[in-house]
Amino acid sequence: MNRNMKLLALGFAVLIVLLSAETYALQLVGNQSQASPVRVACVGDSLTCGTGYPVDLWQMIGSRYVIGNFGVNGATVFHGSDNPYLNTTALQVAMHFEPQIVIILLGTNDANTNLNESNSAFVNDYVKLVDLFQGLASKPKVWVVEPPPIFNSTSGLSPDYLVQNIIPDIQQVANQTGASVIDLYNPLVNHSAYFPVDGVHPDSDGAEAIAILMYNAVFSNDNHDSSATPFD
Repeated sequence: MNRNMKLLALGFAVLIVLLSAETYALQLVGNQSQASPVRVACVGDSLTCGTGYPVDLWQMIGSRYVIGNFGVNGATVFHGSDNPYLNTTALQVAMHFEPQIVIILLGTNDANTNLNESNSAFVNDYVKLVDLFQGLASKPKVWVVEPPPIFNSTSGLSPDYLVQNIIPDIQQVANQTGASVIDLYNPLVNHSAYFPVDGVHPDSDGAEAIAILMYNAVFSNDNHDSSATPFD
């Protein structure tokens, strides 16, 4: 997708919500004037709120969808951190959005071994998060995402901890809740060029690759012609 198309899509950002002392910017992308659009909640950390993947994803899935970007910088699954997603305003707004599809991309910040979280705490907190969405009246289909690789540990995040703990725990969450899994790790493990700045956050090409992988997992059989590929 070229830059002009992305800027055009960004023009659909329509709402800023201010709650208490916290300022939360909610980006809604899509045609809200259409009758009964399918509401998609993109939940996550800076890999969601700080990249263009939700906009790229909307460009792929089409105008009968509305995507809400509910990412929060630095958010973790673990409730014992300084910024657990369970405590954020973004979660409350996402639930009020009453999505029919929820895509949760969390866990990267939990790969900080200084958190000293146990595997059981991560799983239990993630299950609570999934349960909150599954309990909504809109009865959304929930997808939990295995995060992309961490290519540089200078940020304080451990690539090994991500692989050995976080990703298996996400699979356990899926098994316990019935959520489906999107694997970003394996398709991107040989593509460090998509993460040039800090080895954690994707550039625009990497964000588009993430969107394509999500599209293929969630939407490719939903009245679309074919799956796309993020790689040459």
